[in-house]
Amino acid sequence: MAADKYRPDEQTALKIIFRSLKHKNYRLFFGGQSISLIGTWIQRIAISWLVYKLTNSVFLLGVVGFADQIPTFLLSPLAGVLTDRLNRYHIIIVTQILAAIQALILTCIYFYGIIDIWHIIFLSVFLGSINAFDIPARHSLLVEMIEKKEDLGNAIALNSSMFNSARLLGPSIAGILIAATGEGACFLINALSYIVVIASILKMKIVPRIINKKNTHVLTEIKEGFSYTFGFRPIKFVILLFGLVGLMGMPYSVLLPVYAKEILKGGSHTYGFLMGASGLGALTGALYLASKNSIHGLLKIVPWSAGIFGIGLIIFSLSRYSLLSMVLMVLIGFGLMLQLASSNTLLQTIVDDDKRGRVLSIYIMTLMGSATFGSLLAGGMAKFLGVPLTLAIGGISCISGAVLFAKKLPELQKDGLIYTGKTG
Repeated sequence: MAADKYRPDEQTALKIIFRSLKHKNYRLFFGGQSISLIGTWIQRIAISWLVYKLTNSVFLLGVVGFADQIPTFLLSPLAGVLTDRLNRYHIIIVTQILAAIQALILTCIYFYGIIDIWHIIFLSVFLGSINAFDIPARHSLLVEMIEKKEDLGNAIALNSSMFNSARLLGPSIAGILIAATGEGACFLINALSYIVVIASILKMKIVPRIINKKNTHVLTEIKEGFSYTFGFRPIKFVILLFGLVGLMGMPYSVLLPVYAKEILKGGSHTYGFLMGASGLGALTGALYLASKNSIHGLLKIVPWSAGIFGIGLIIFSLSRYSLLSMVLMVLIGFGLMLQLASSNTLLQTIVDDDKRGRVLSIYIMTLMGSATFGSLLAGGMAKFLGVPLTLAIGGISCISGAVLFAKKLPELQKDGLIYTGKTG
């Protein structure tokens, strides 16, 4: 009886963190995507390593990152309109099939021994175009998977944890595979992983949402999406800080192959472990957000998480020891994930459903656009200033943006306190 006295009546922390998995559609989606994303990260790491091995060029690493992201940046506004107009479930099925084809082509040309940098750039553009339509549809479909809307924030956070679990496992597996068998095995594993995610999506039973057909022009709806997004100051400032972090901070990942090889004097396994450490930190940040019962306090998390990310980058740029660098990558991953996931959760929670696709497309356009041009900028800066100084400048920029955002917090909290009055 004494034990019962101290037994809490509320849910355990574990049940709170994973409460969204009680929804069958989301559980299927979560399981399939968990496998597929590991394959995606394995391929991503293998491509970066292969590009540097083929070209020995920091600049071309940036070009490949640019090629992967610029289509998403350019096509996102159109994709957002189509996500609001069409069945999001059907969009995801098509995009996953096309992504599987891209991975299969990459596998074939590698094993035929004809792969060149230009093939990689072309296929990166192709995948980026697919992602432009896949990402807003996938994020928007969450609302239709979750029957209890109070679990939506938790589902978004779990999505982030799923992404970063893959980010933790994928690079480590890729580093081992590259060293043991070469990059081709990584591409093949990614192609096969799509079988799982496509099968899980086909098992889902989504009740189609009611879509009000509009006769308005696509450009009019795009303009409406931008007006809605930037007409509300908390959303506007969240996206602006997010864009700064994406431009100056996130391209650190493009420079990691060079850092692992030239600064830390390591190989593909060093690169894989650095990315894995970043994934561990990001997973920790995502699980922290998943443990929150509400969106209360997320607006404050946005600037201080960007600051943590910036501090981690600066110290990392000074490190010359592999173990210390991996520890710092945990901090970097933690700060970046908190910044991204808290921003995403705020936007997803407060946006009107009929504009959800367009707002998320602007979020994605900001992410991809800033990271795209950031990859080119980082590649160019690293060529003239060196990788360590480039990383340090990125960290200083993120800290500066965080400080400016923090100064705006009192004003943003007065702006309706994110509609509900519950976010502070």
